[in-house]
Amino acid sequence: MIIRRPAEERGRTALDWLDSRHSFSFDRYYDPQQMGFRHLRVLNDDRVKPGAGFGMHSHRDMEIITYILDGALEHQDSLGNKPVIRPGEVQRMTAGTGVTHAEFNHSQSEPVHFLQIWILPERRGLPPSFEQRAFPAEGKRGRWRLIAARDARDGALSVHQDAALYATVLARGEALTHEAAPDRHAWLQVARGAVTVNGQSFGAGDGAAISQEDSLVVKALEPSELLLFDLA
Repeated sequence: MIIRRPAEERGRTALDWLDSRHSFSFDRYYDPQQMGFRHLRVLNDDRVKPGAGFGMHSHRDMEIITYILDGALEHQDSLGNKPVIRPGEVQRMTAGTGVTHAEFNHSQSEPVHFLQIWILPERRGLPPSFEQRAFPAEGKRGRWRLIAARDARDGALSVHQDAALYATVLARGEALTHEAAPDRHAWLQVARGAVTVNGQSFGAGDGAAISQEDSLVVKALEPSELLLFDLA
């Protein structure tokens, strides 16, 4: 079963400095039918204008993953981290018992485009922690590159949940298969481009909740970048 979440039906926060599309209920956008999928709670598609950003704010008991598509994002947090995240880099922050952080567009001239992902942790009260790692496009071309997993295997970031996050970059006409275990679920997000998934068409910003599918065949209709969440 594949249930499409159309890009145009997502919630939206539109400010003079921010254009954010919400796959699931978030902040002032509330839809009781869209409260997340399995342990995936938030999937925001954010575009921030040059020099602008989110001021210091707090989080608790959440795994927060930031995936950069274009531009550069400056991060600061109460753990003392002050990195800049660029395309090909992914950041994981465990909010745990409490973290305060801020995120700003690092550029004064170019917008930044990124996906903000929240995953519910396996338990509350974890010690706050932080990781950031590069996953170059070459390692994602034509294959599912693991970028986050509970056991941090294959050089992935660690995540405190029975979940795995993969990314891929596909050329036009290229196809890729994902074999799913019988008791697993998946969420597929088209970050950019256009694909078919088991024959169904999906465009940029579209998502799909997937259950009871033995395998997924993803074929790119144009150059595309996708995220795949393997979820309990």
